Amino acid sequence: MKIFATALAGVMSMCVLASAPVKAAPYDPFDANPGEDYYAGQPYGAPSYRTQGYYGQSYQGQSAGSTEQAQVAPIPRELVPFNGAYAPGTIVVSTAERRLYLVLGDGMALRYGVGVGRPGFTWSGTKTITAKREWPSWTPPKEMLARRPDLPRYMAGGIDNPLGARAMYIGGTLYRIHGSNEPDTIGQAVSSGCIRMTNDDVTDLYSRVKVGAKVVVLN
Repeated sequence: MKIFATALAGVMSMCVLASAPVKAAPYDPFDANPGEDYYAGQPYGAPSYRTQGYYGQSYQGQSAGSTEQAQVAPIPRELVPFNGAYAPGTIVVSTAERRLYLVLGDGMALRYGVGVGRPGFTWSGTKTITAKREWPSWTPPKEMLARRPDLPRYMAGGIDNPLGARAMYIGGTLYRIHGSNEPDTIGQAVSSGCIRMTNDDVTDLYSRVKVGAKVVVLN
């Protein structure tokens, strides 16, 4: 009887392990590791659009001009006290906190959760927003293509594009503040230097920020 009970416990333990959910590694479309290739299994330049959203809504037939993508929002944006000596309209990114602050003035700022560069891809400095795009297309720069020659040379804007719903281009760098179709990566250090946000948050920030706005990235 004791042997049977021991064997039964072993079988039940194996079943529990087999049924445990496996968390997928966060993708980075610019990653140098082919094992994390966002484009694996689909031809470049012909993305297969999702038919199910995060809450079961259909994306089929969604136009590139729509921002009504269902999103998980792990880090809600908040109005918070802010004492930094920055002019209103300045974007301050705290890499360590994985937060972005839009300075409003009068000691207040809007705080957003962001994804930041993984180890070896972090950076800091003061730059400006030099361009803004809605549902941007994606053309990997030569530096990324050197690391990943298998990446597509061009990808049209849309719900499956890694840049998401909006992008703000940071002058003098290869980086952008952009949306993401993988909101579970927000709050993580997963990118190759870009600052990523949920599509909802980046659309909100985009509406508030002008070309020429200062961007301060802190480590």
